Amino acid sequence: MKLKTIYGALAIATLFSLNAFASESLRVATFNVSMDATNHTPKGEQVKSDALVNALKANHQQIKNIAEIIQRVRPDIILLNEFDYIPKEQGIEYFNEHFLNIGQQKQDAINYPYSYIAPVNTGLATEFDLDNDGKKNGVMGDAQGFGFFEGHYGMAILSKYPIDFDKVRTLQTFKYKDMPNALMPVMPKTGENWYNAQEWQALRLSSKSFWDLPINVNDKTIHVIASHPTPPVFDGEEDRNGKRNHDEVRLIADYVSNAKYIYDDKGEKGGLKTYSRFVILGDLNAAPEGDKARTNTTDQLLKNPLINAQFVPKSEGAKEQYDVPYAQNYSANWQARVDYVLPSNYGLKIKDGGVFWPTKMSSEYRLIKDRNASSDHRMVWLDLIVE
Repeated sequence: MKLKTIYGALAIATLFSLNAFASESLRVATFNVSMDATNHTPKGEQVKSDALVNALKANHQQIKNIAEIIQRVRPDIILLNEFDYIPKEQGIEYFNEHFLNIGQQKQDAINYPYSYIAPVNTGLATEFDLDNDGKKNGVMGDAQGFGFFEGHYGMAILSKYPIDFDKVRTLQTFKYKDMPNALMPVMPKTGENWYNAQEWQALRLSSKSFWDLPINVNDKTIHVIASHPTPPVFDGEEDRNGKRNHDEVRLIADYVSNAKYIYDDKGEKGGLKTYSRFVILGDLNAAPEGDKARTNTTDQLLKNPLINAQFVPKSEGAKEQYDVPYAQNYSANWQARVDYVLPSNYGLKIKDGGVFWPTKMSSEYRLIKDRNASSDHRMVWLDLIVE
């Protein structure tokens, strides 16, 4: 009888612990931190690749504020956009150790034992005049992605959970021409292709890169799909950046749909397998509403049956600041929702979420009060139940 009681108690305890585990949530975030070299270079001076290194060593207040925001929200997994690709020990690991591991403004320190950073196409020089300004500069508008040096406007992942580095897939070198029915820009006056045959053969699709990072969360794999498509501006009537932005976002949609035309940097074909858990992260530079809306672009994700886009993270700060009904959805101070955390319908449920945008009366408003305080973007996060 006593043995049955013990077994019964164990069964109840096990059931309770399983139910408790099932109710635990995973906080996943994206944050364009604007920590690239441009942001740490005085106006009129040459933008150099060591600017972020120097800012980190100088204990720059903006970087401390970014660390404080991360400590306040405390995501388990976070993508940082606009974090230059520099050696890990001088960059992402230094940021983790010297900023996140140290409590900012009496916040609890936070540590991420796993990180990932890899090369990007921004600032990767070409021999072509890709912006058709009559000059072959190699970098900036003539690079594979706009940047002043190779690695500019990079990105990084921080995680409390193990990253399966052996199974990481990157699509940095995927050629634009290899996407079926890609939106080739044309010369407005002549109708000729914007890119000549040689340029089109060489041009990569991703302006930065495209990553698929499998992360092990309590023995279940979640694929973090990270990217940072080019802004759909800084061009002309040909809309070359707008079309590239559309197709970079399309690559995300096609990848999670396991499109067969896709190949990664190791030559492996196809996208995600059916019944895969994934979370799409990034500053996608595409808004679904307002004067900056590009619904043909955003609908590729927001109306995708594989993606749960029903929950829209919101903030009281943006709602207070701008007088339009969808302002609460904004994630950038230039009045647009462009930063996304979009989970798969399979294997993940949304519990909660938000945008870090404090109201003006909040003591935390100092962290976002102007462009120099932290970033022109806000952190967006979701709390997910892993099933």
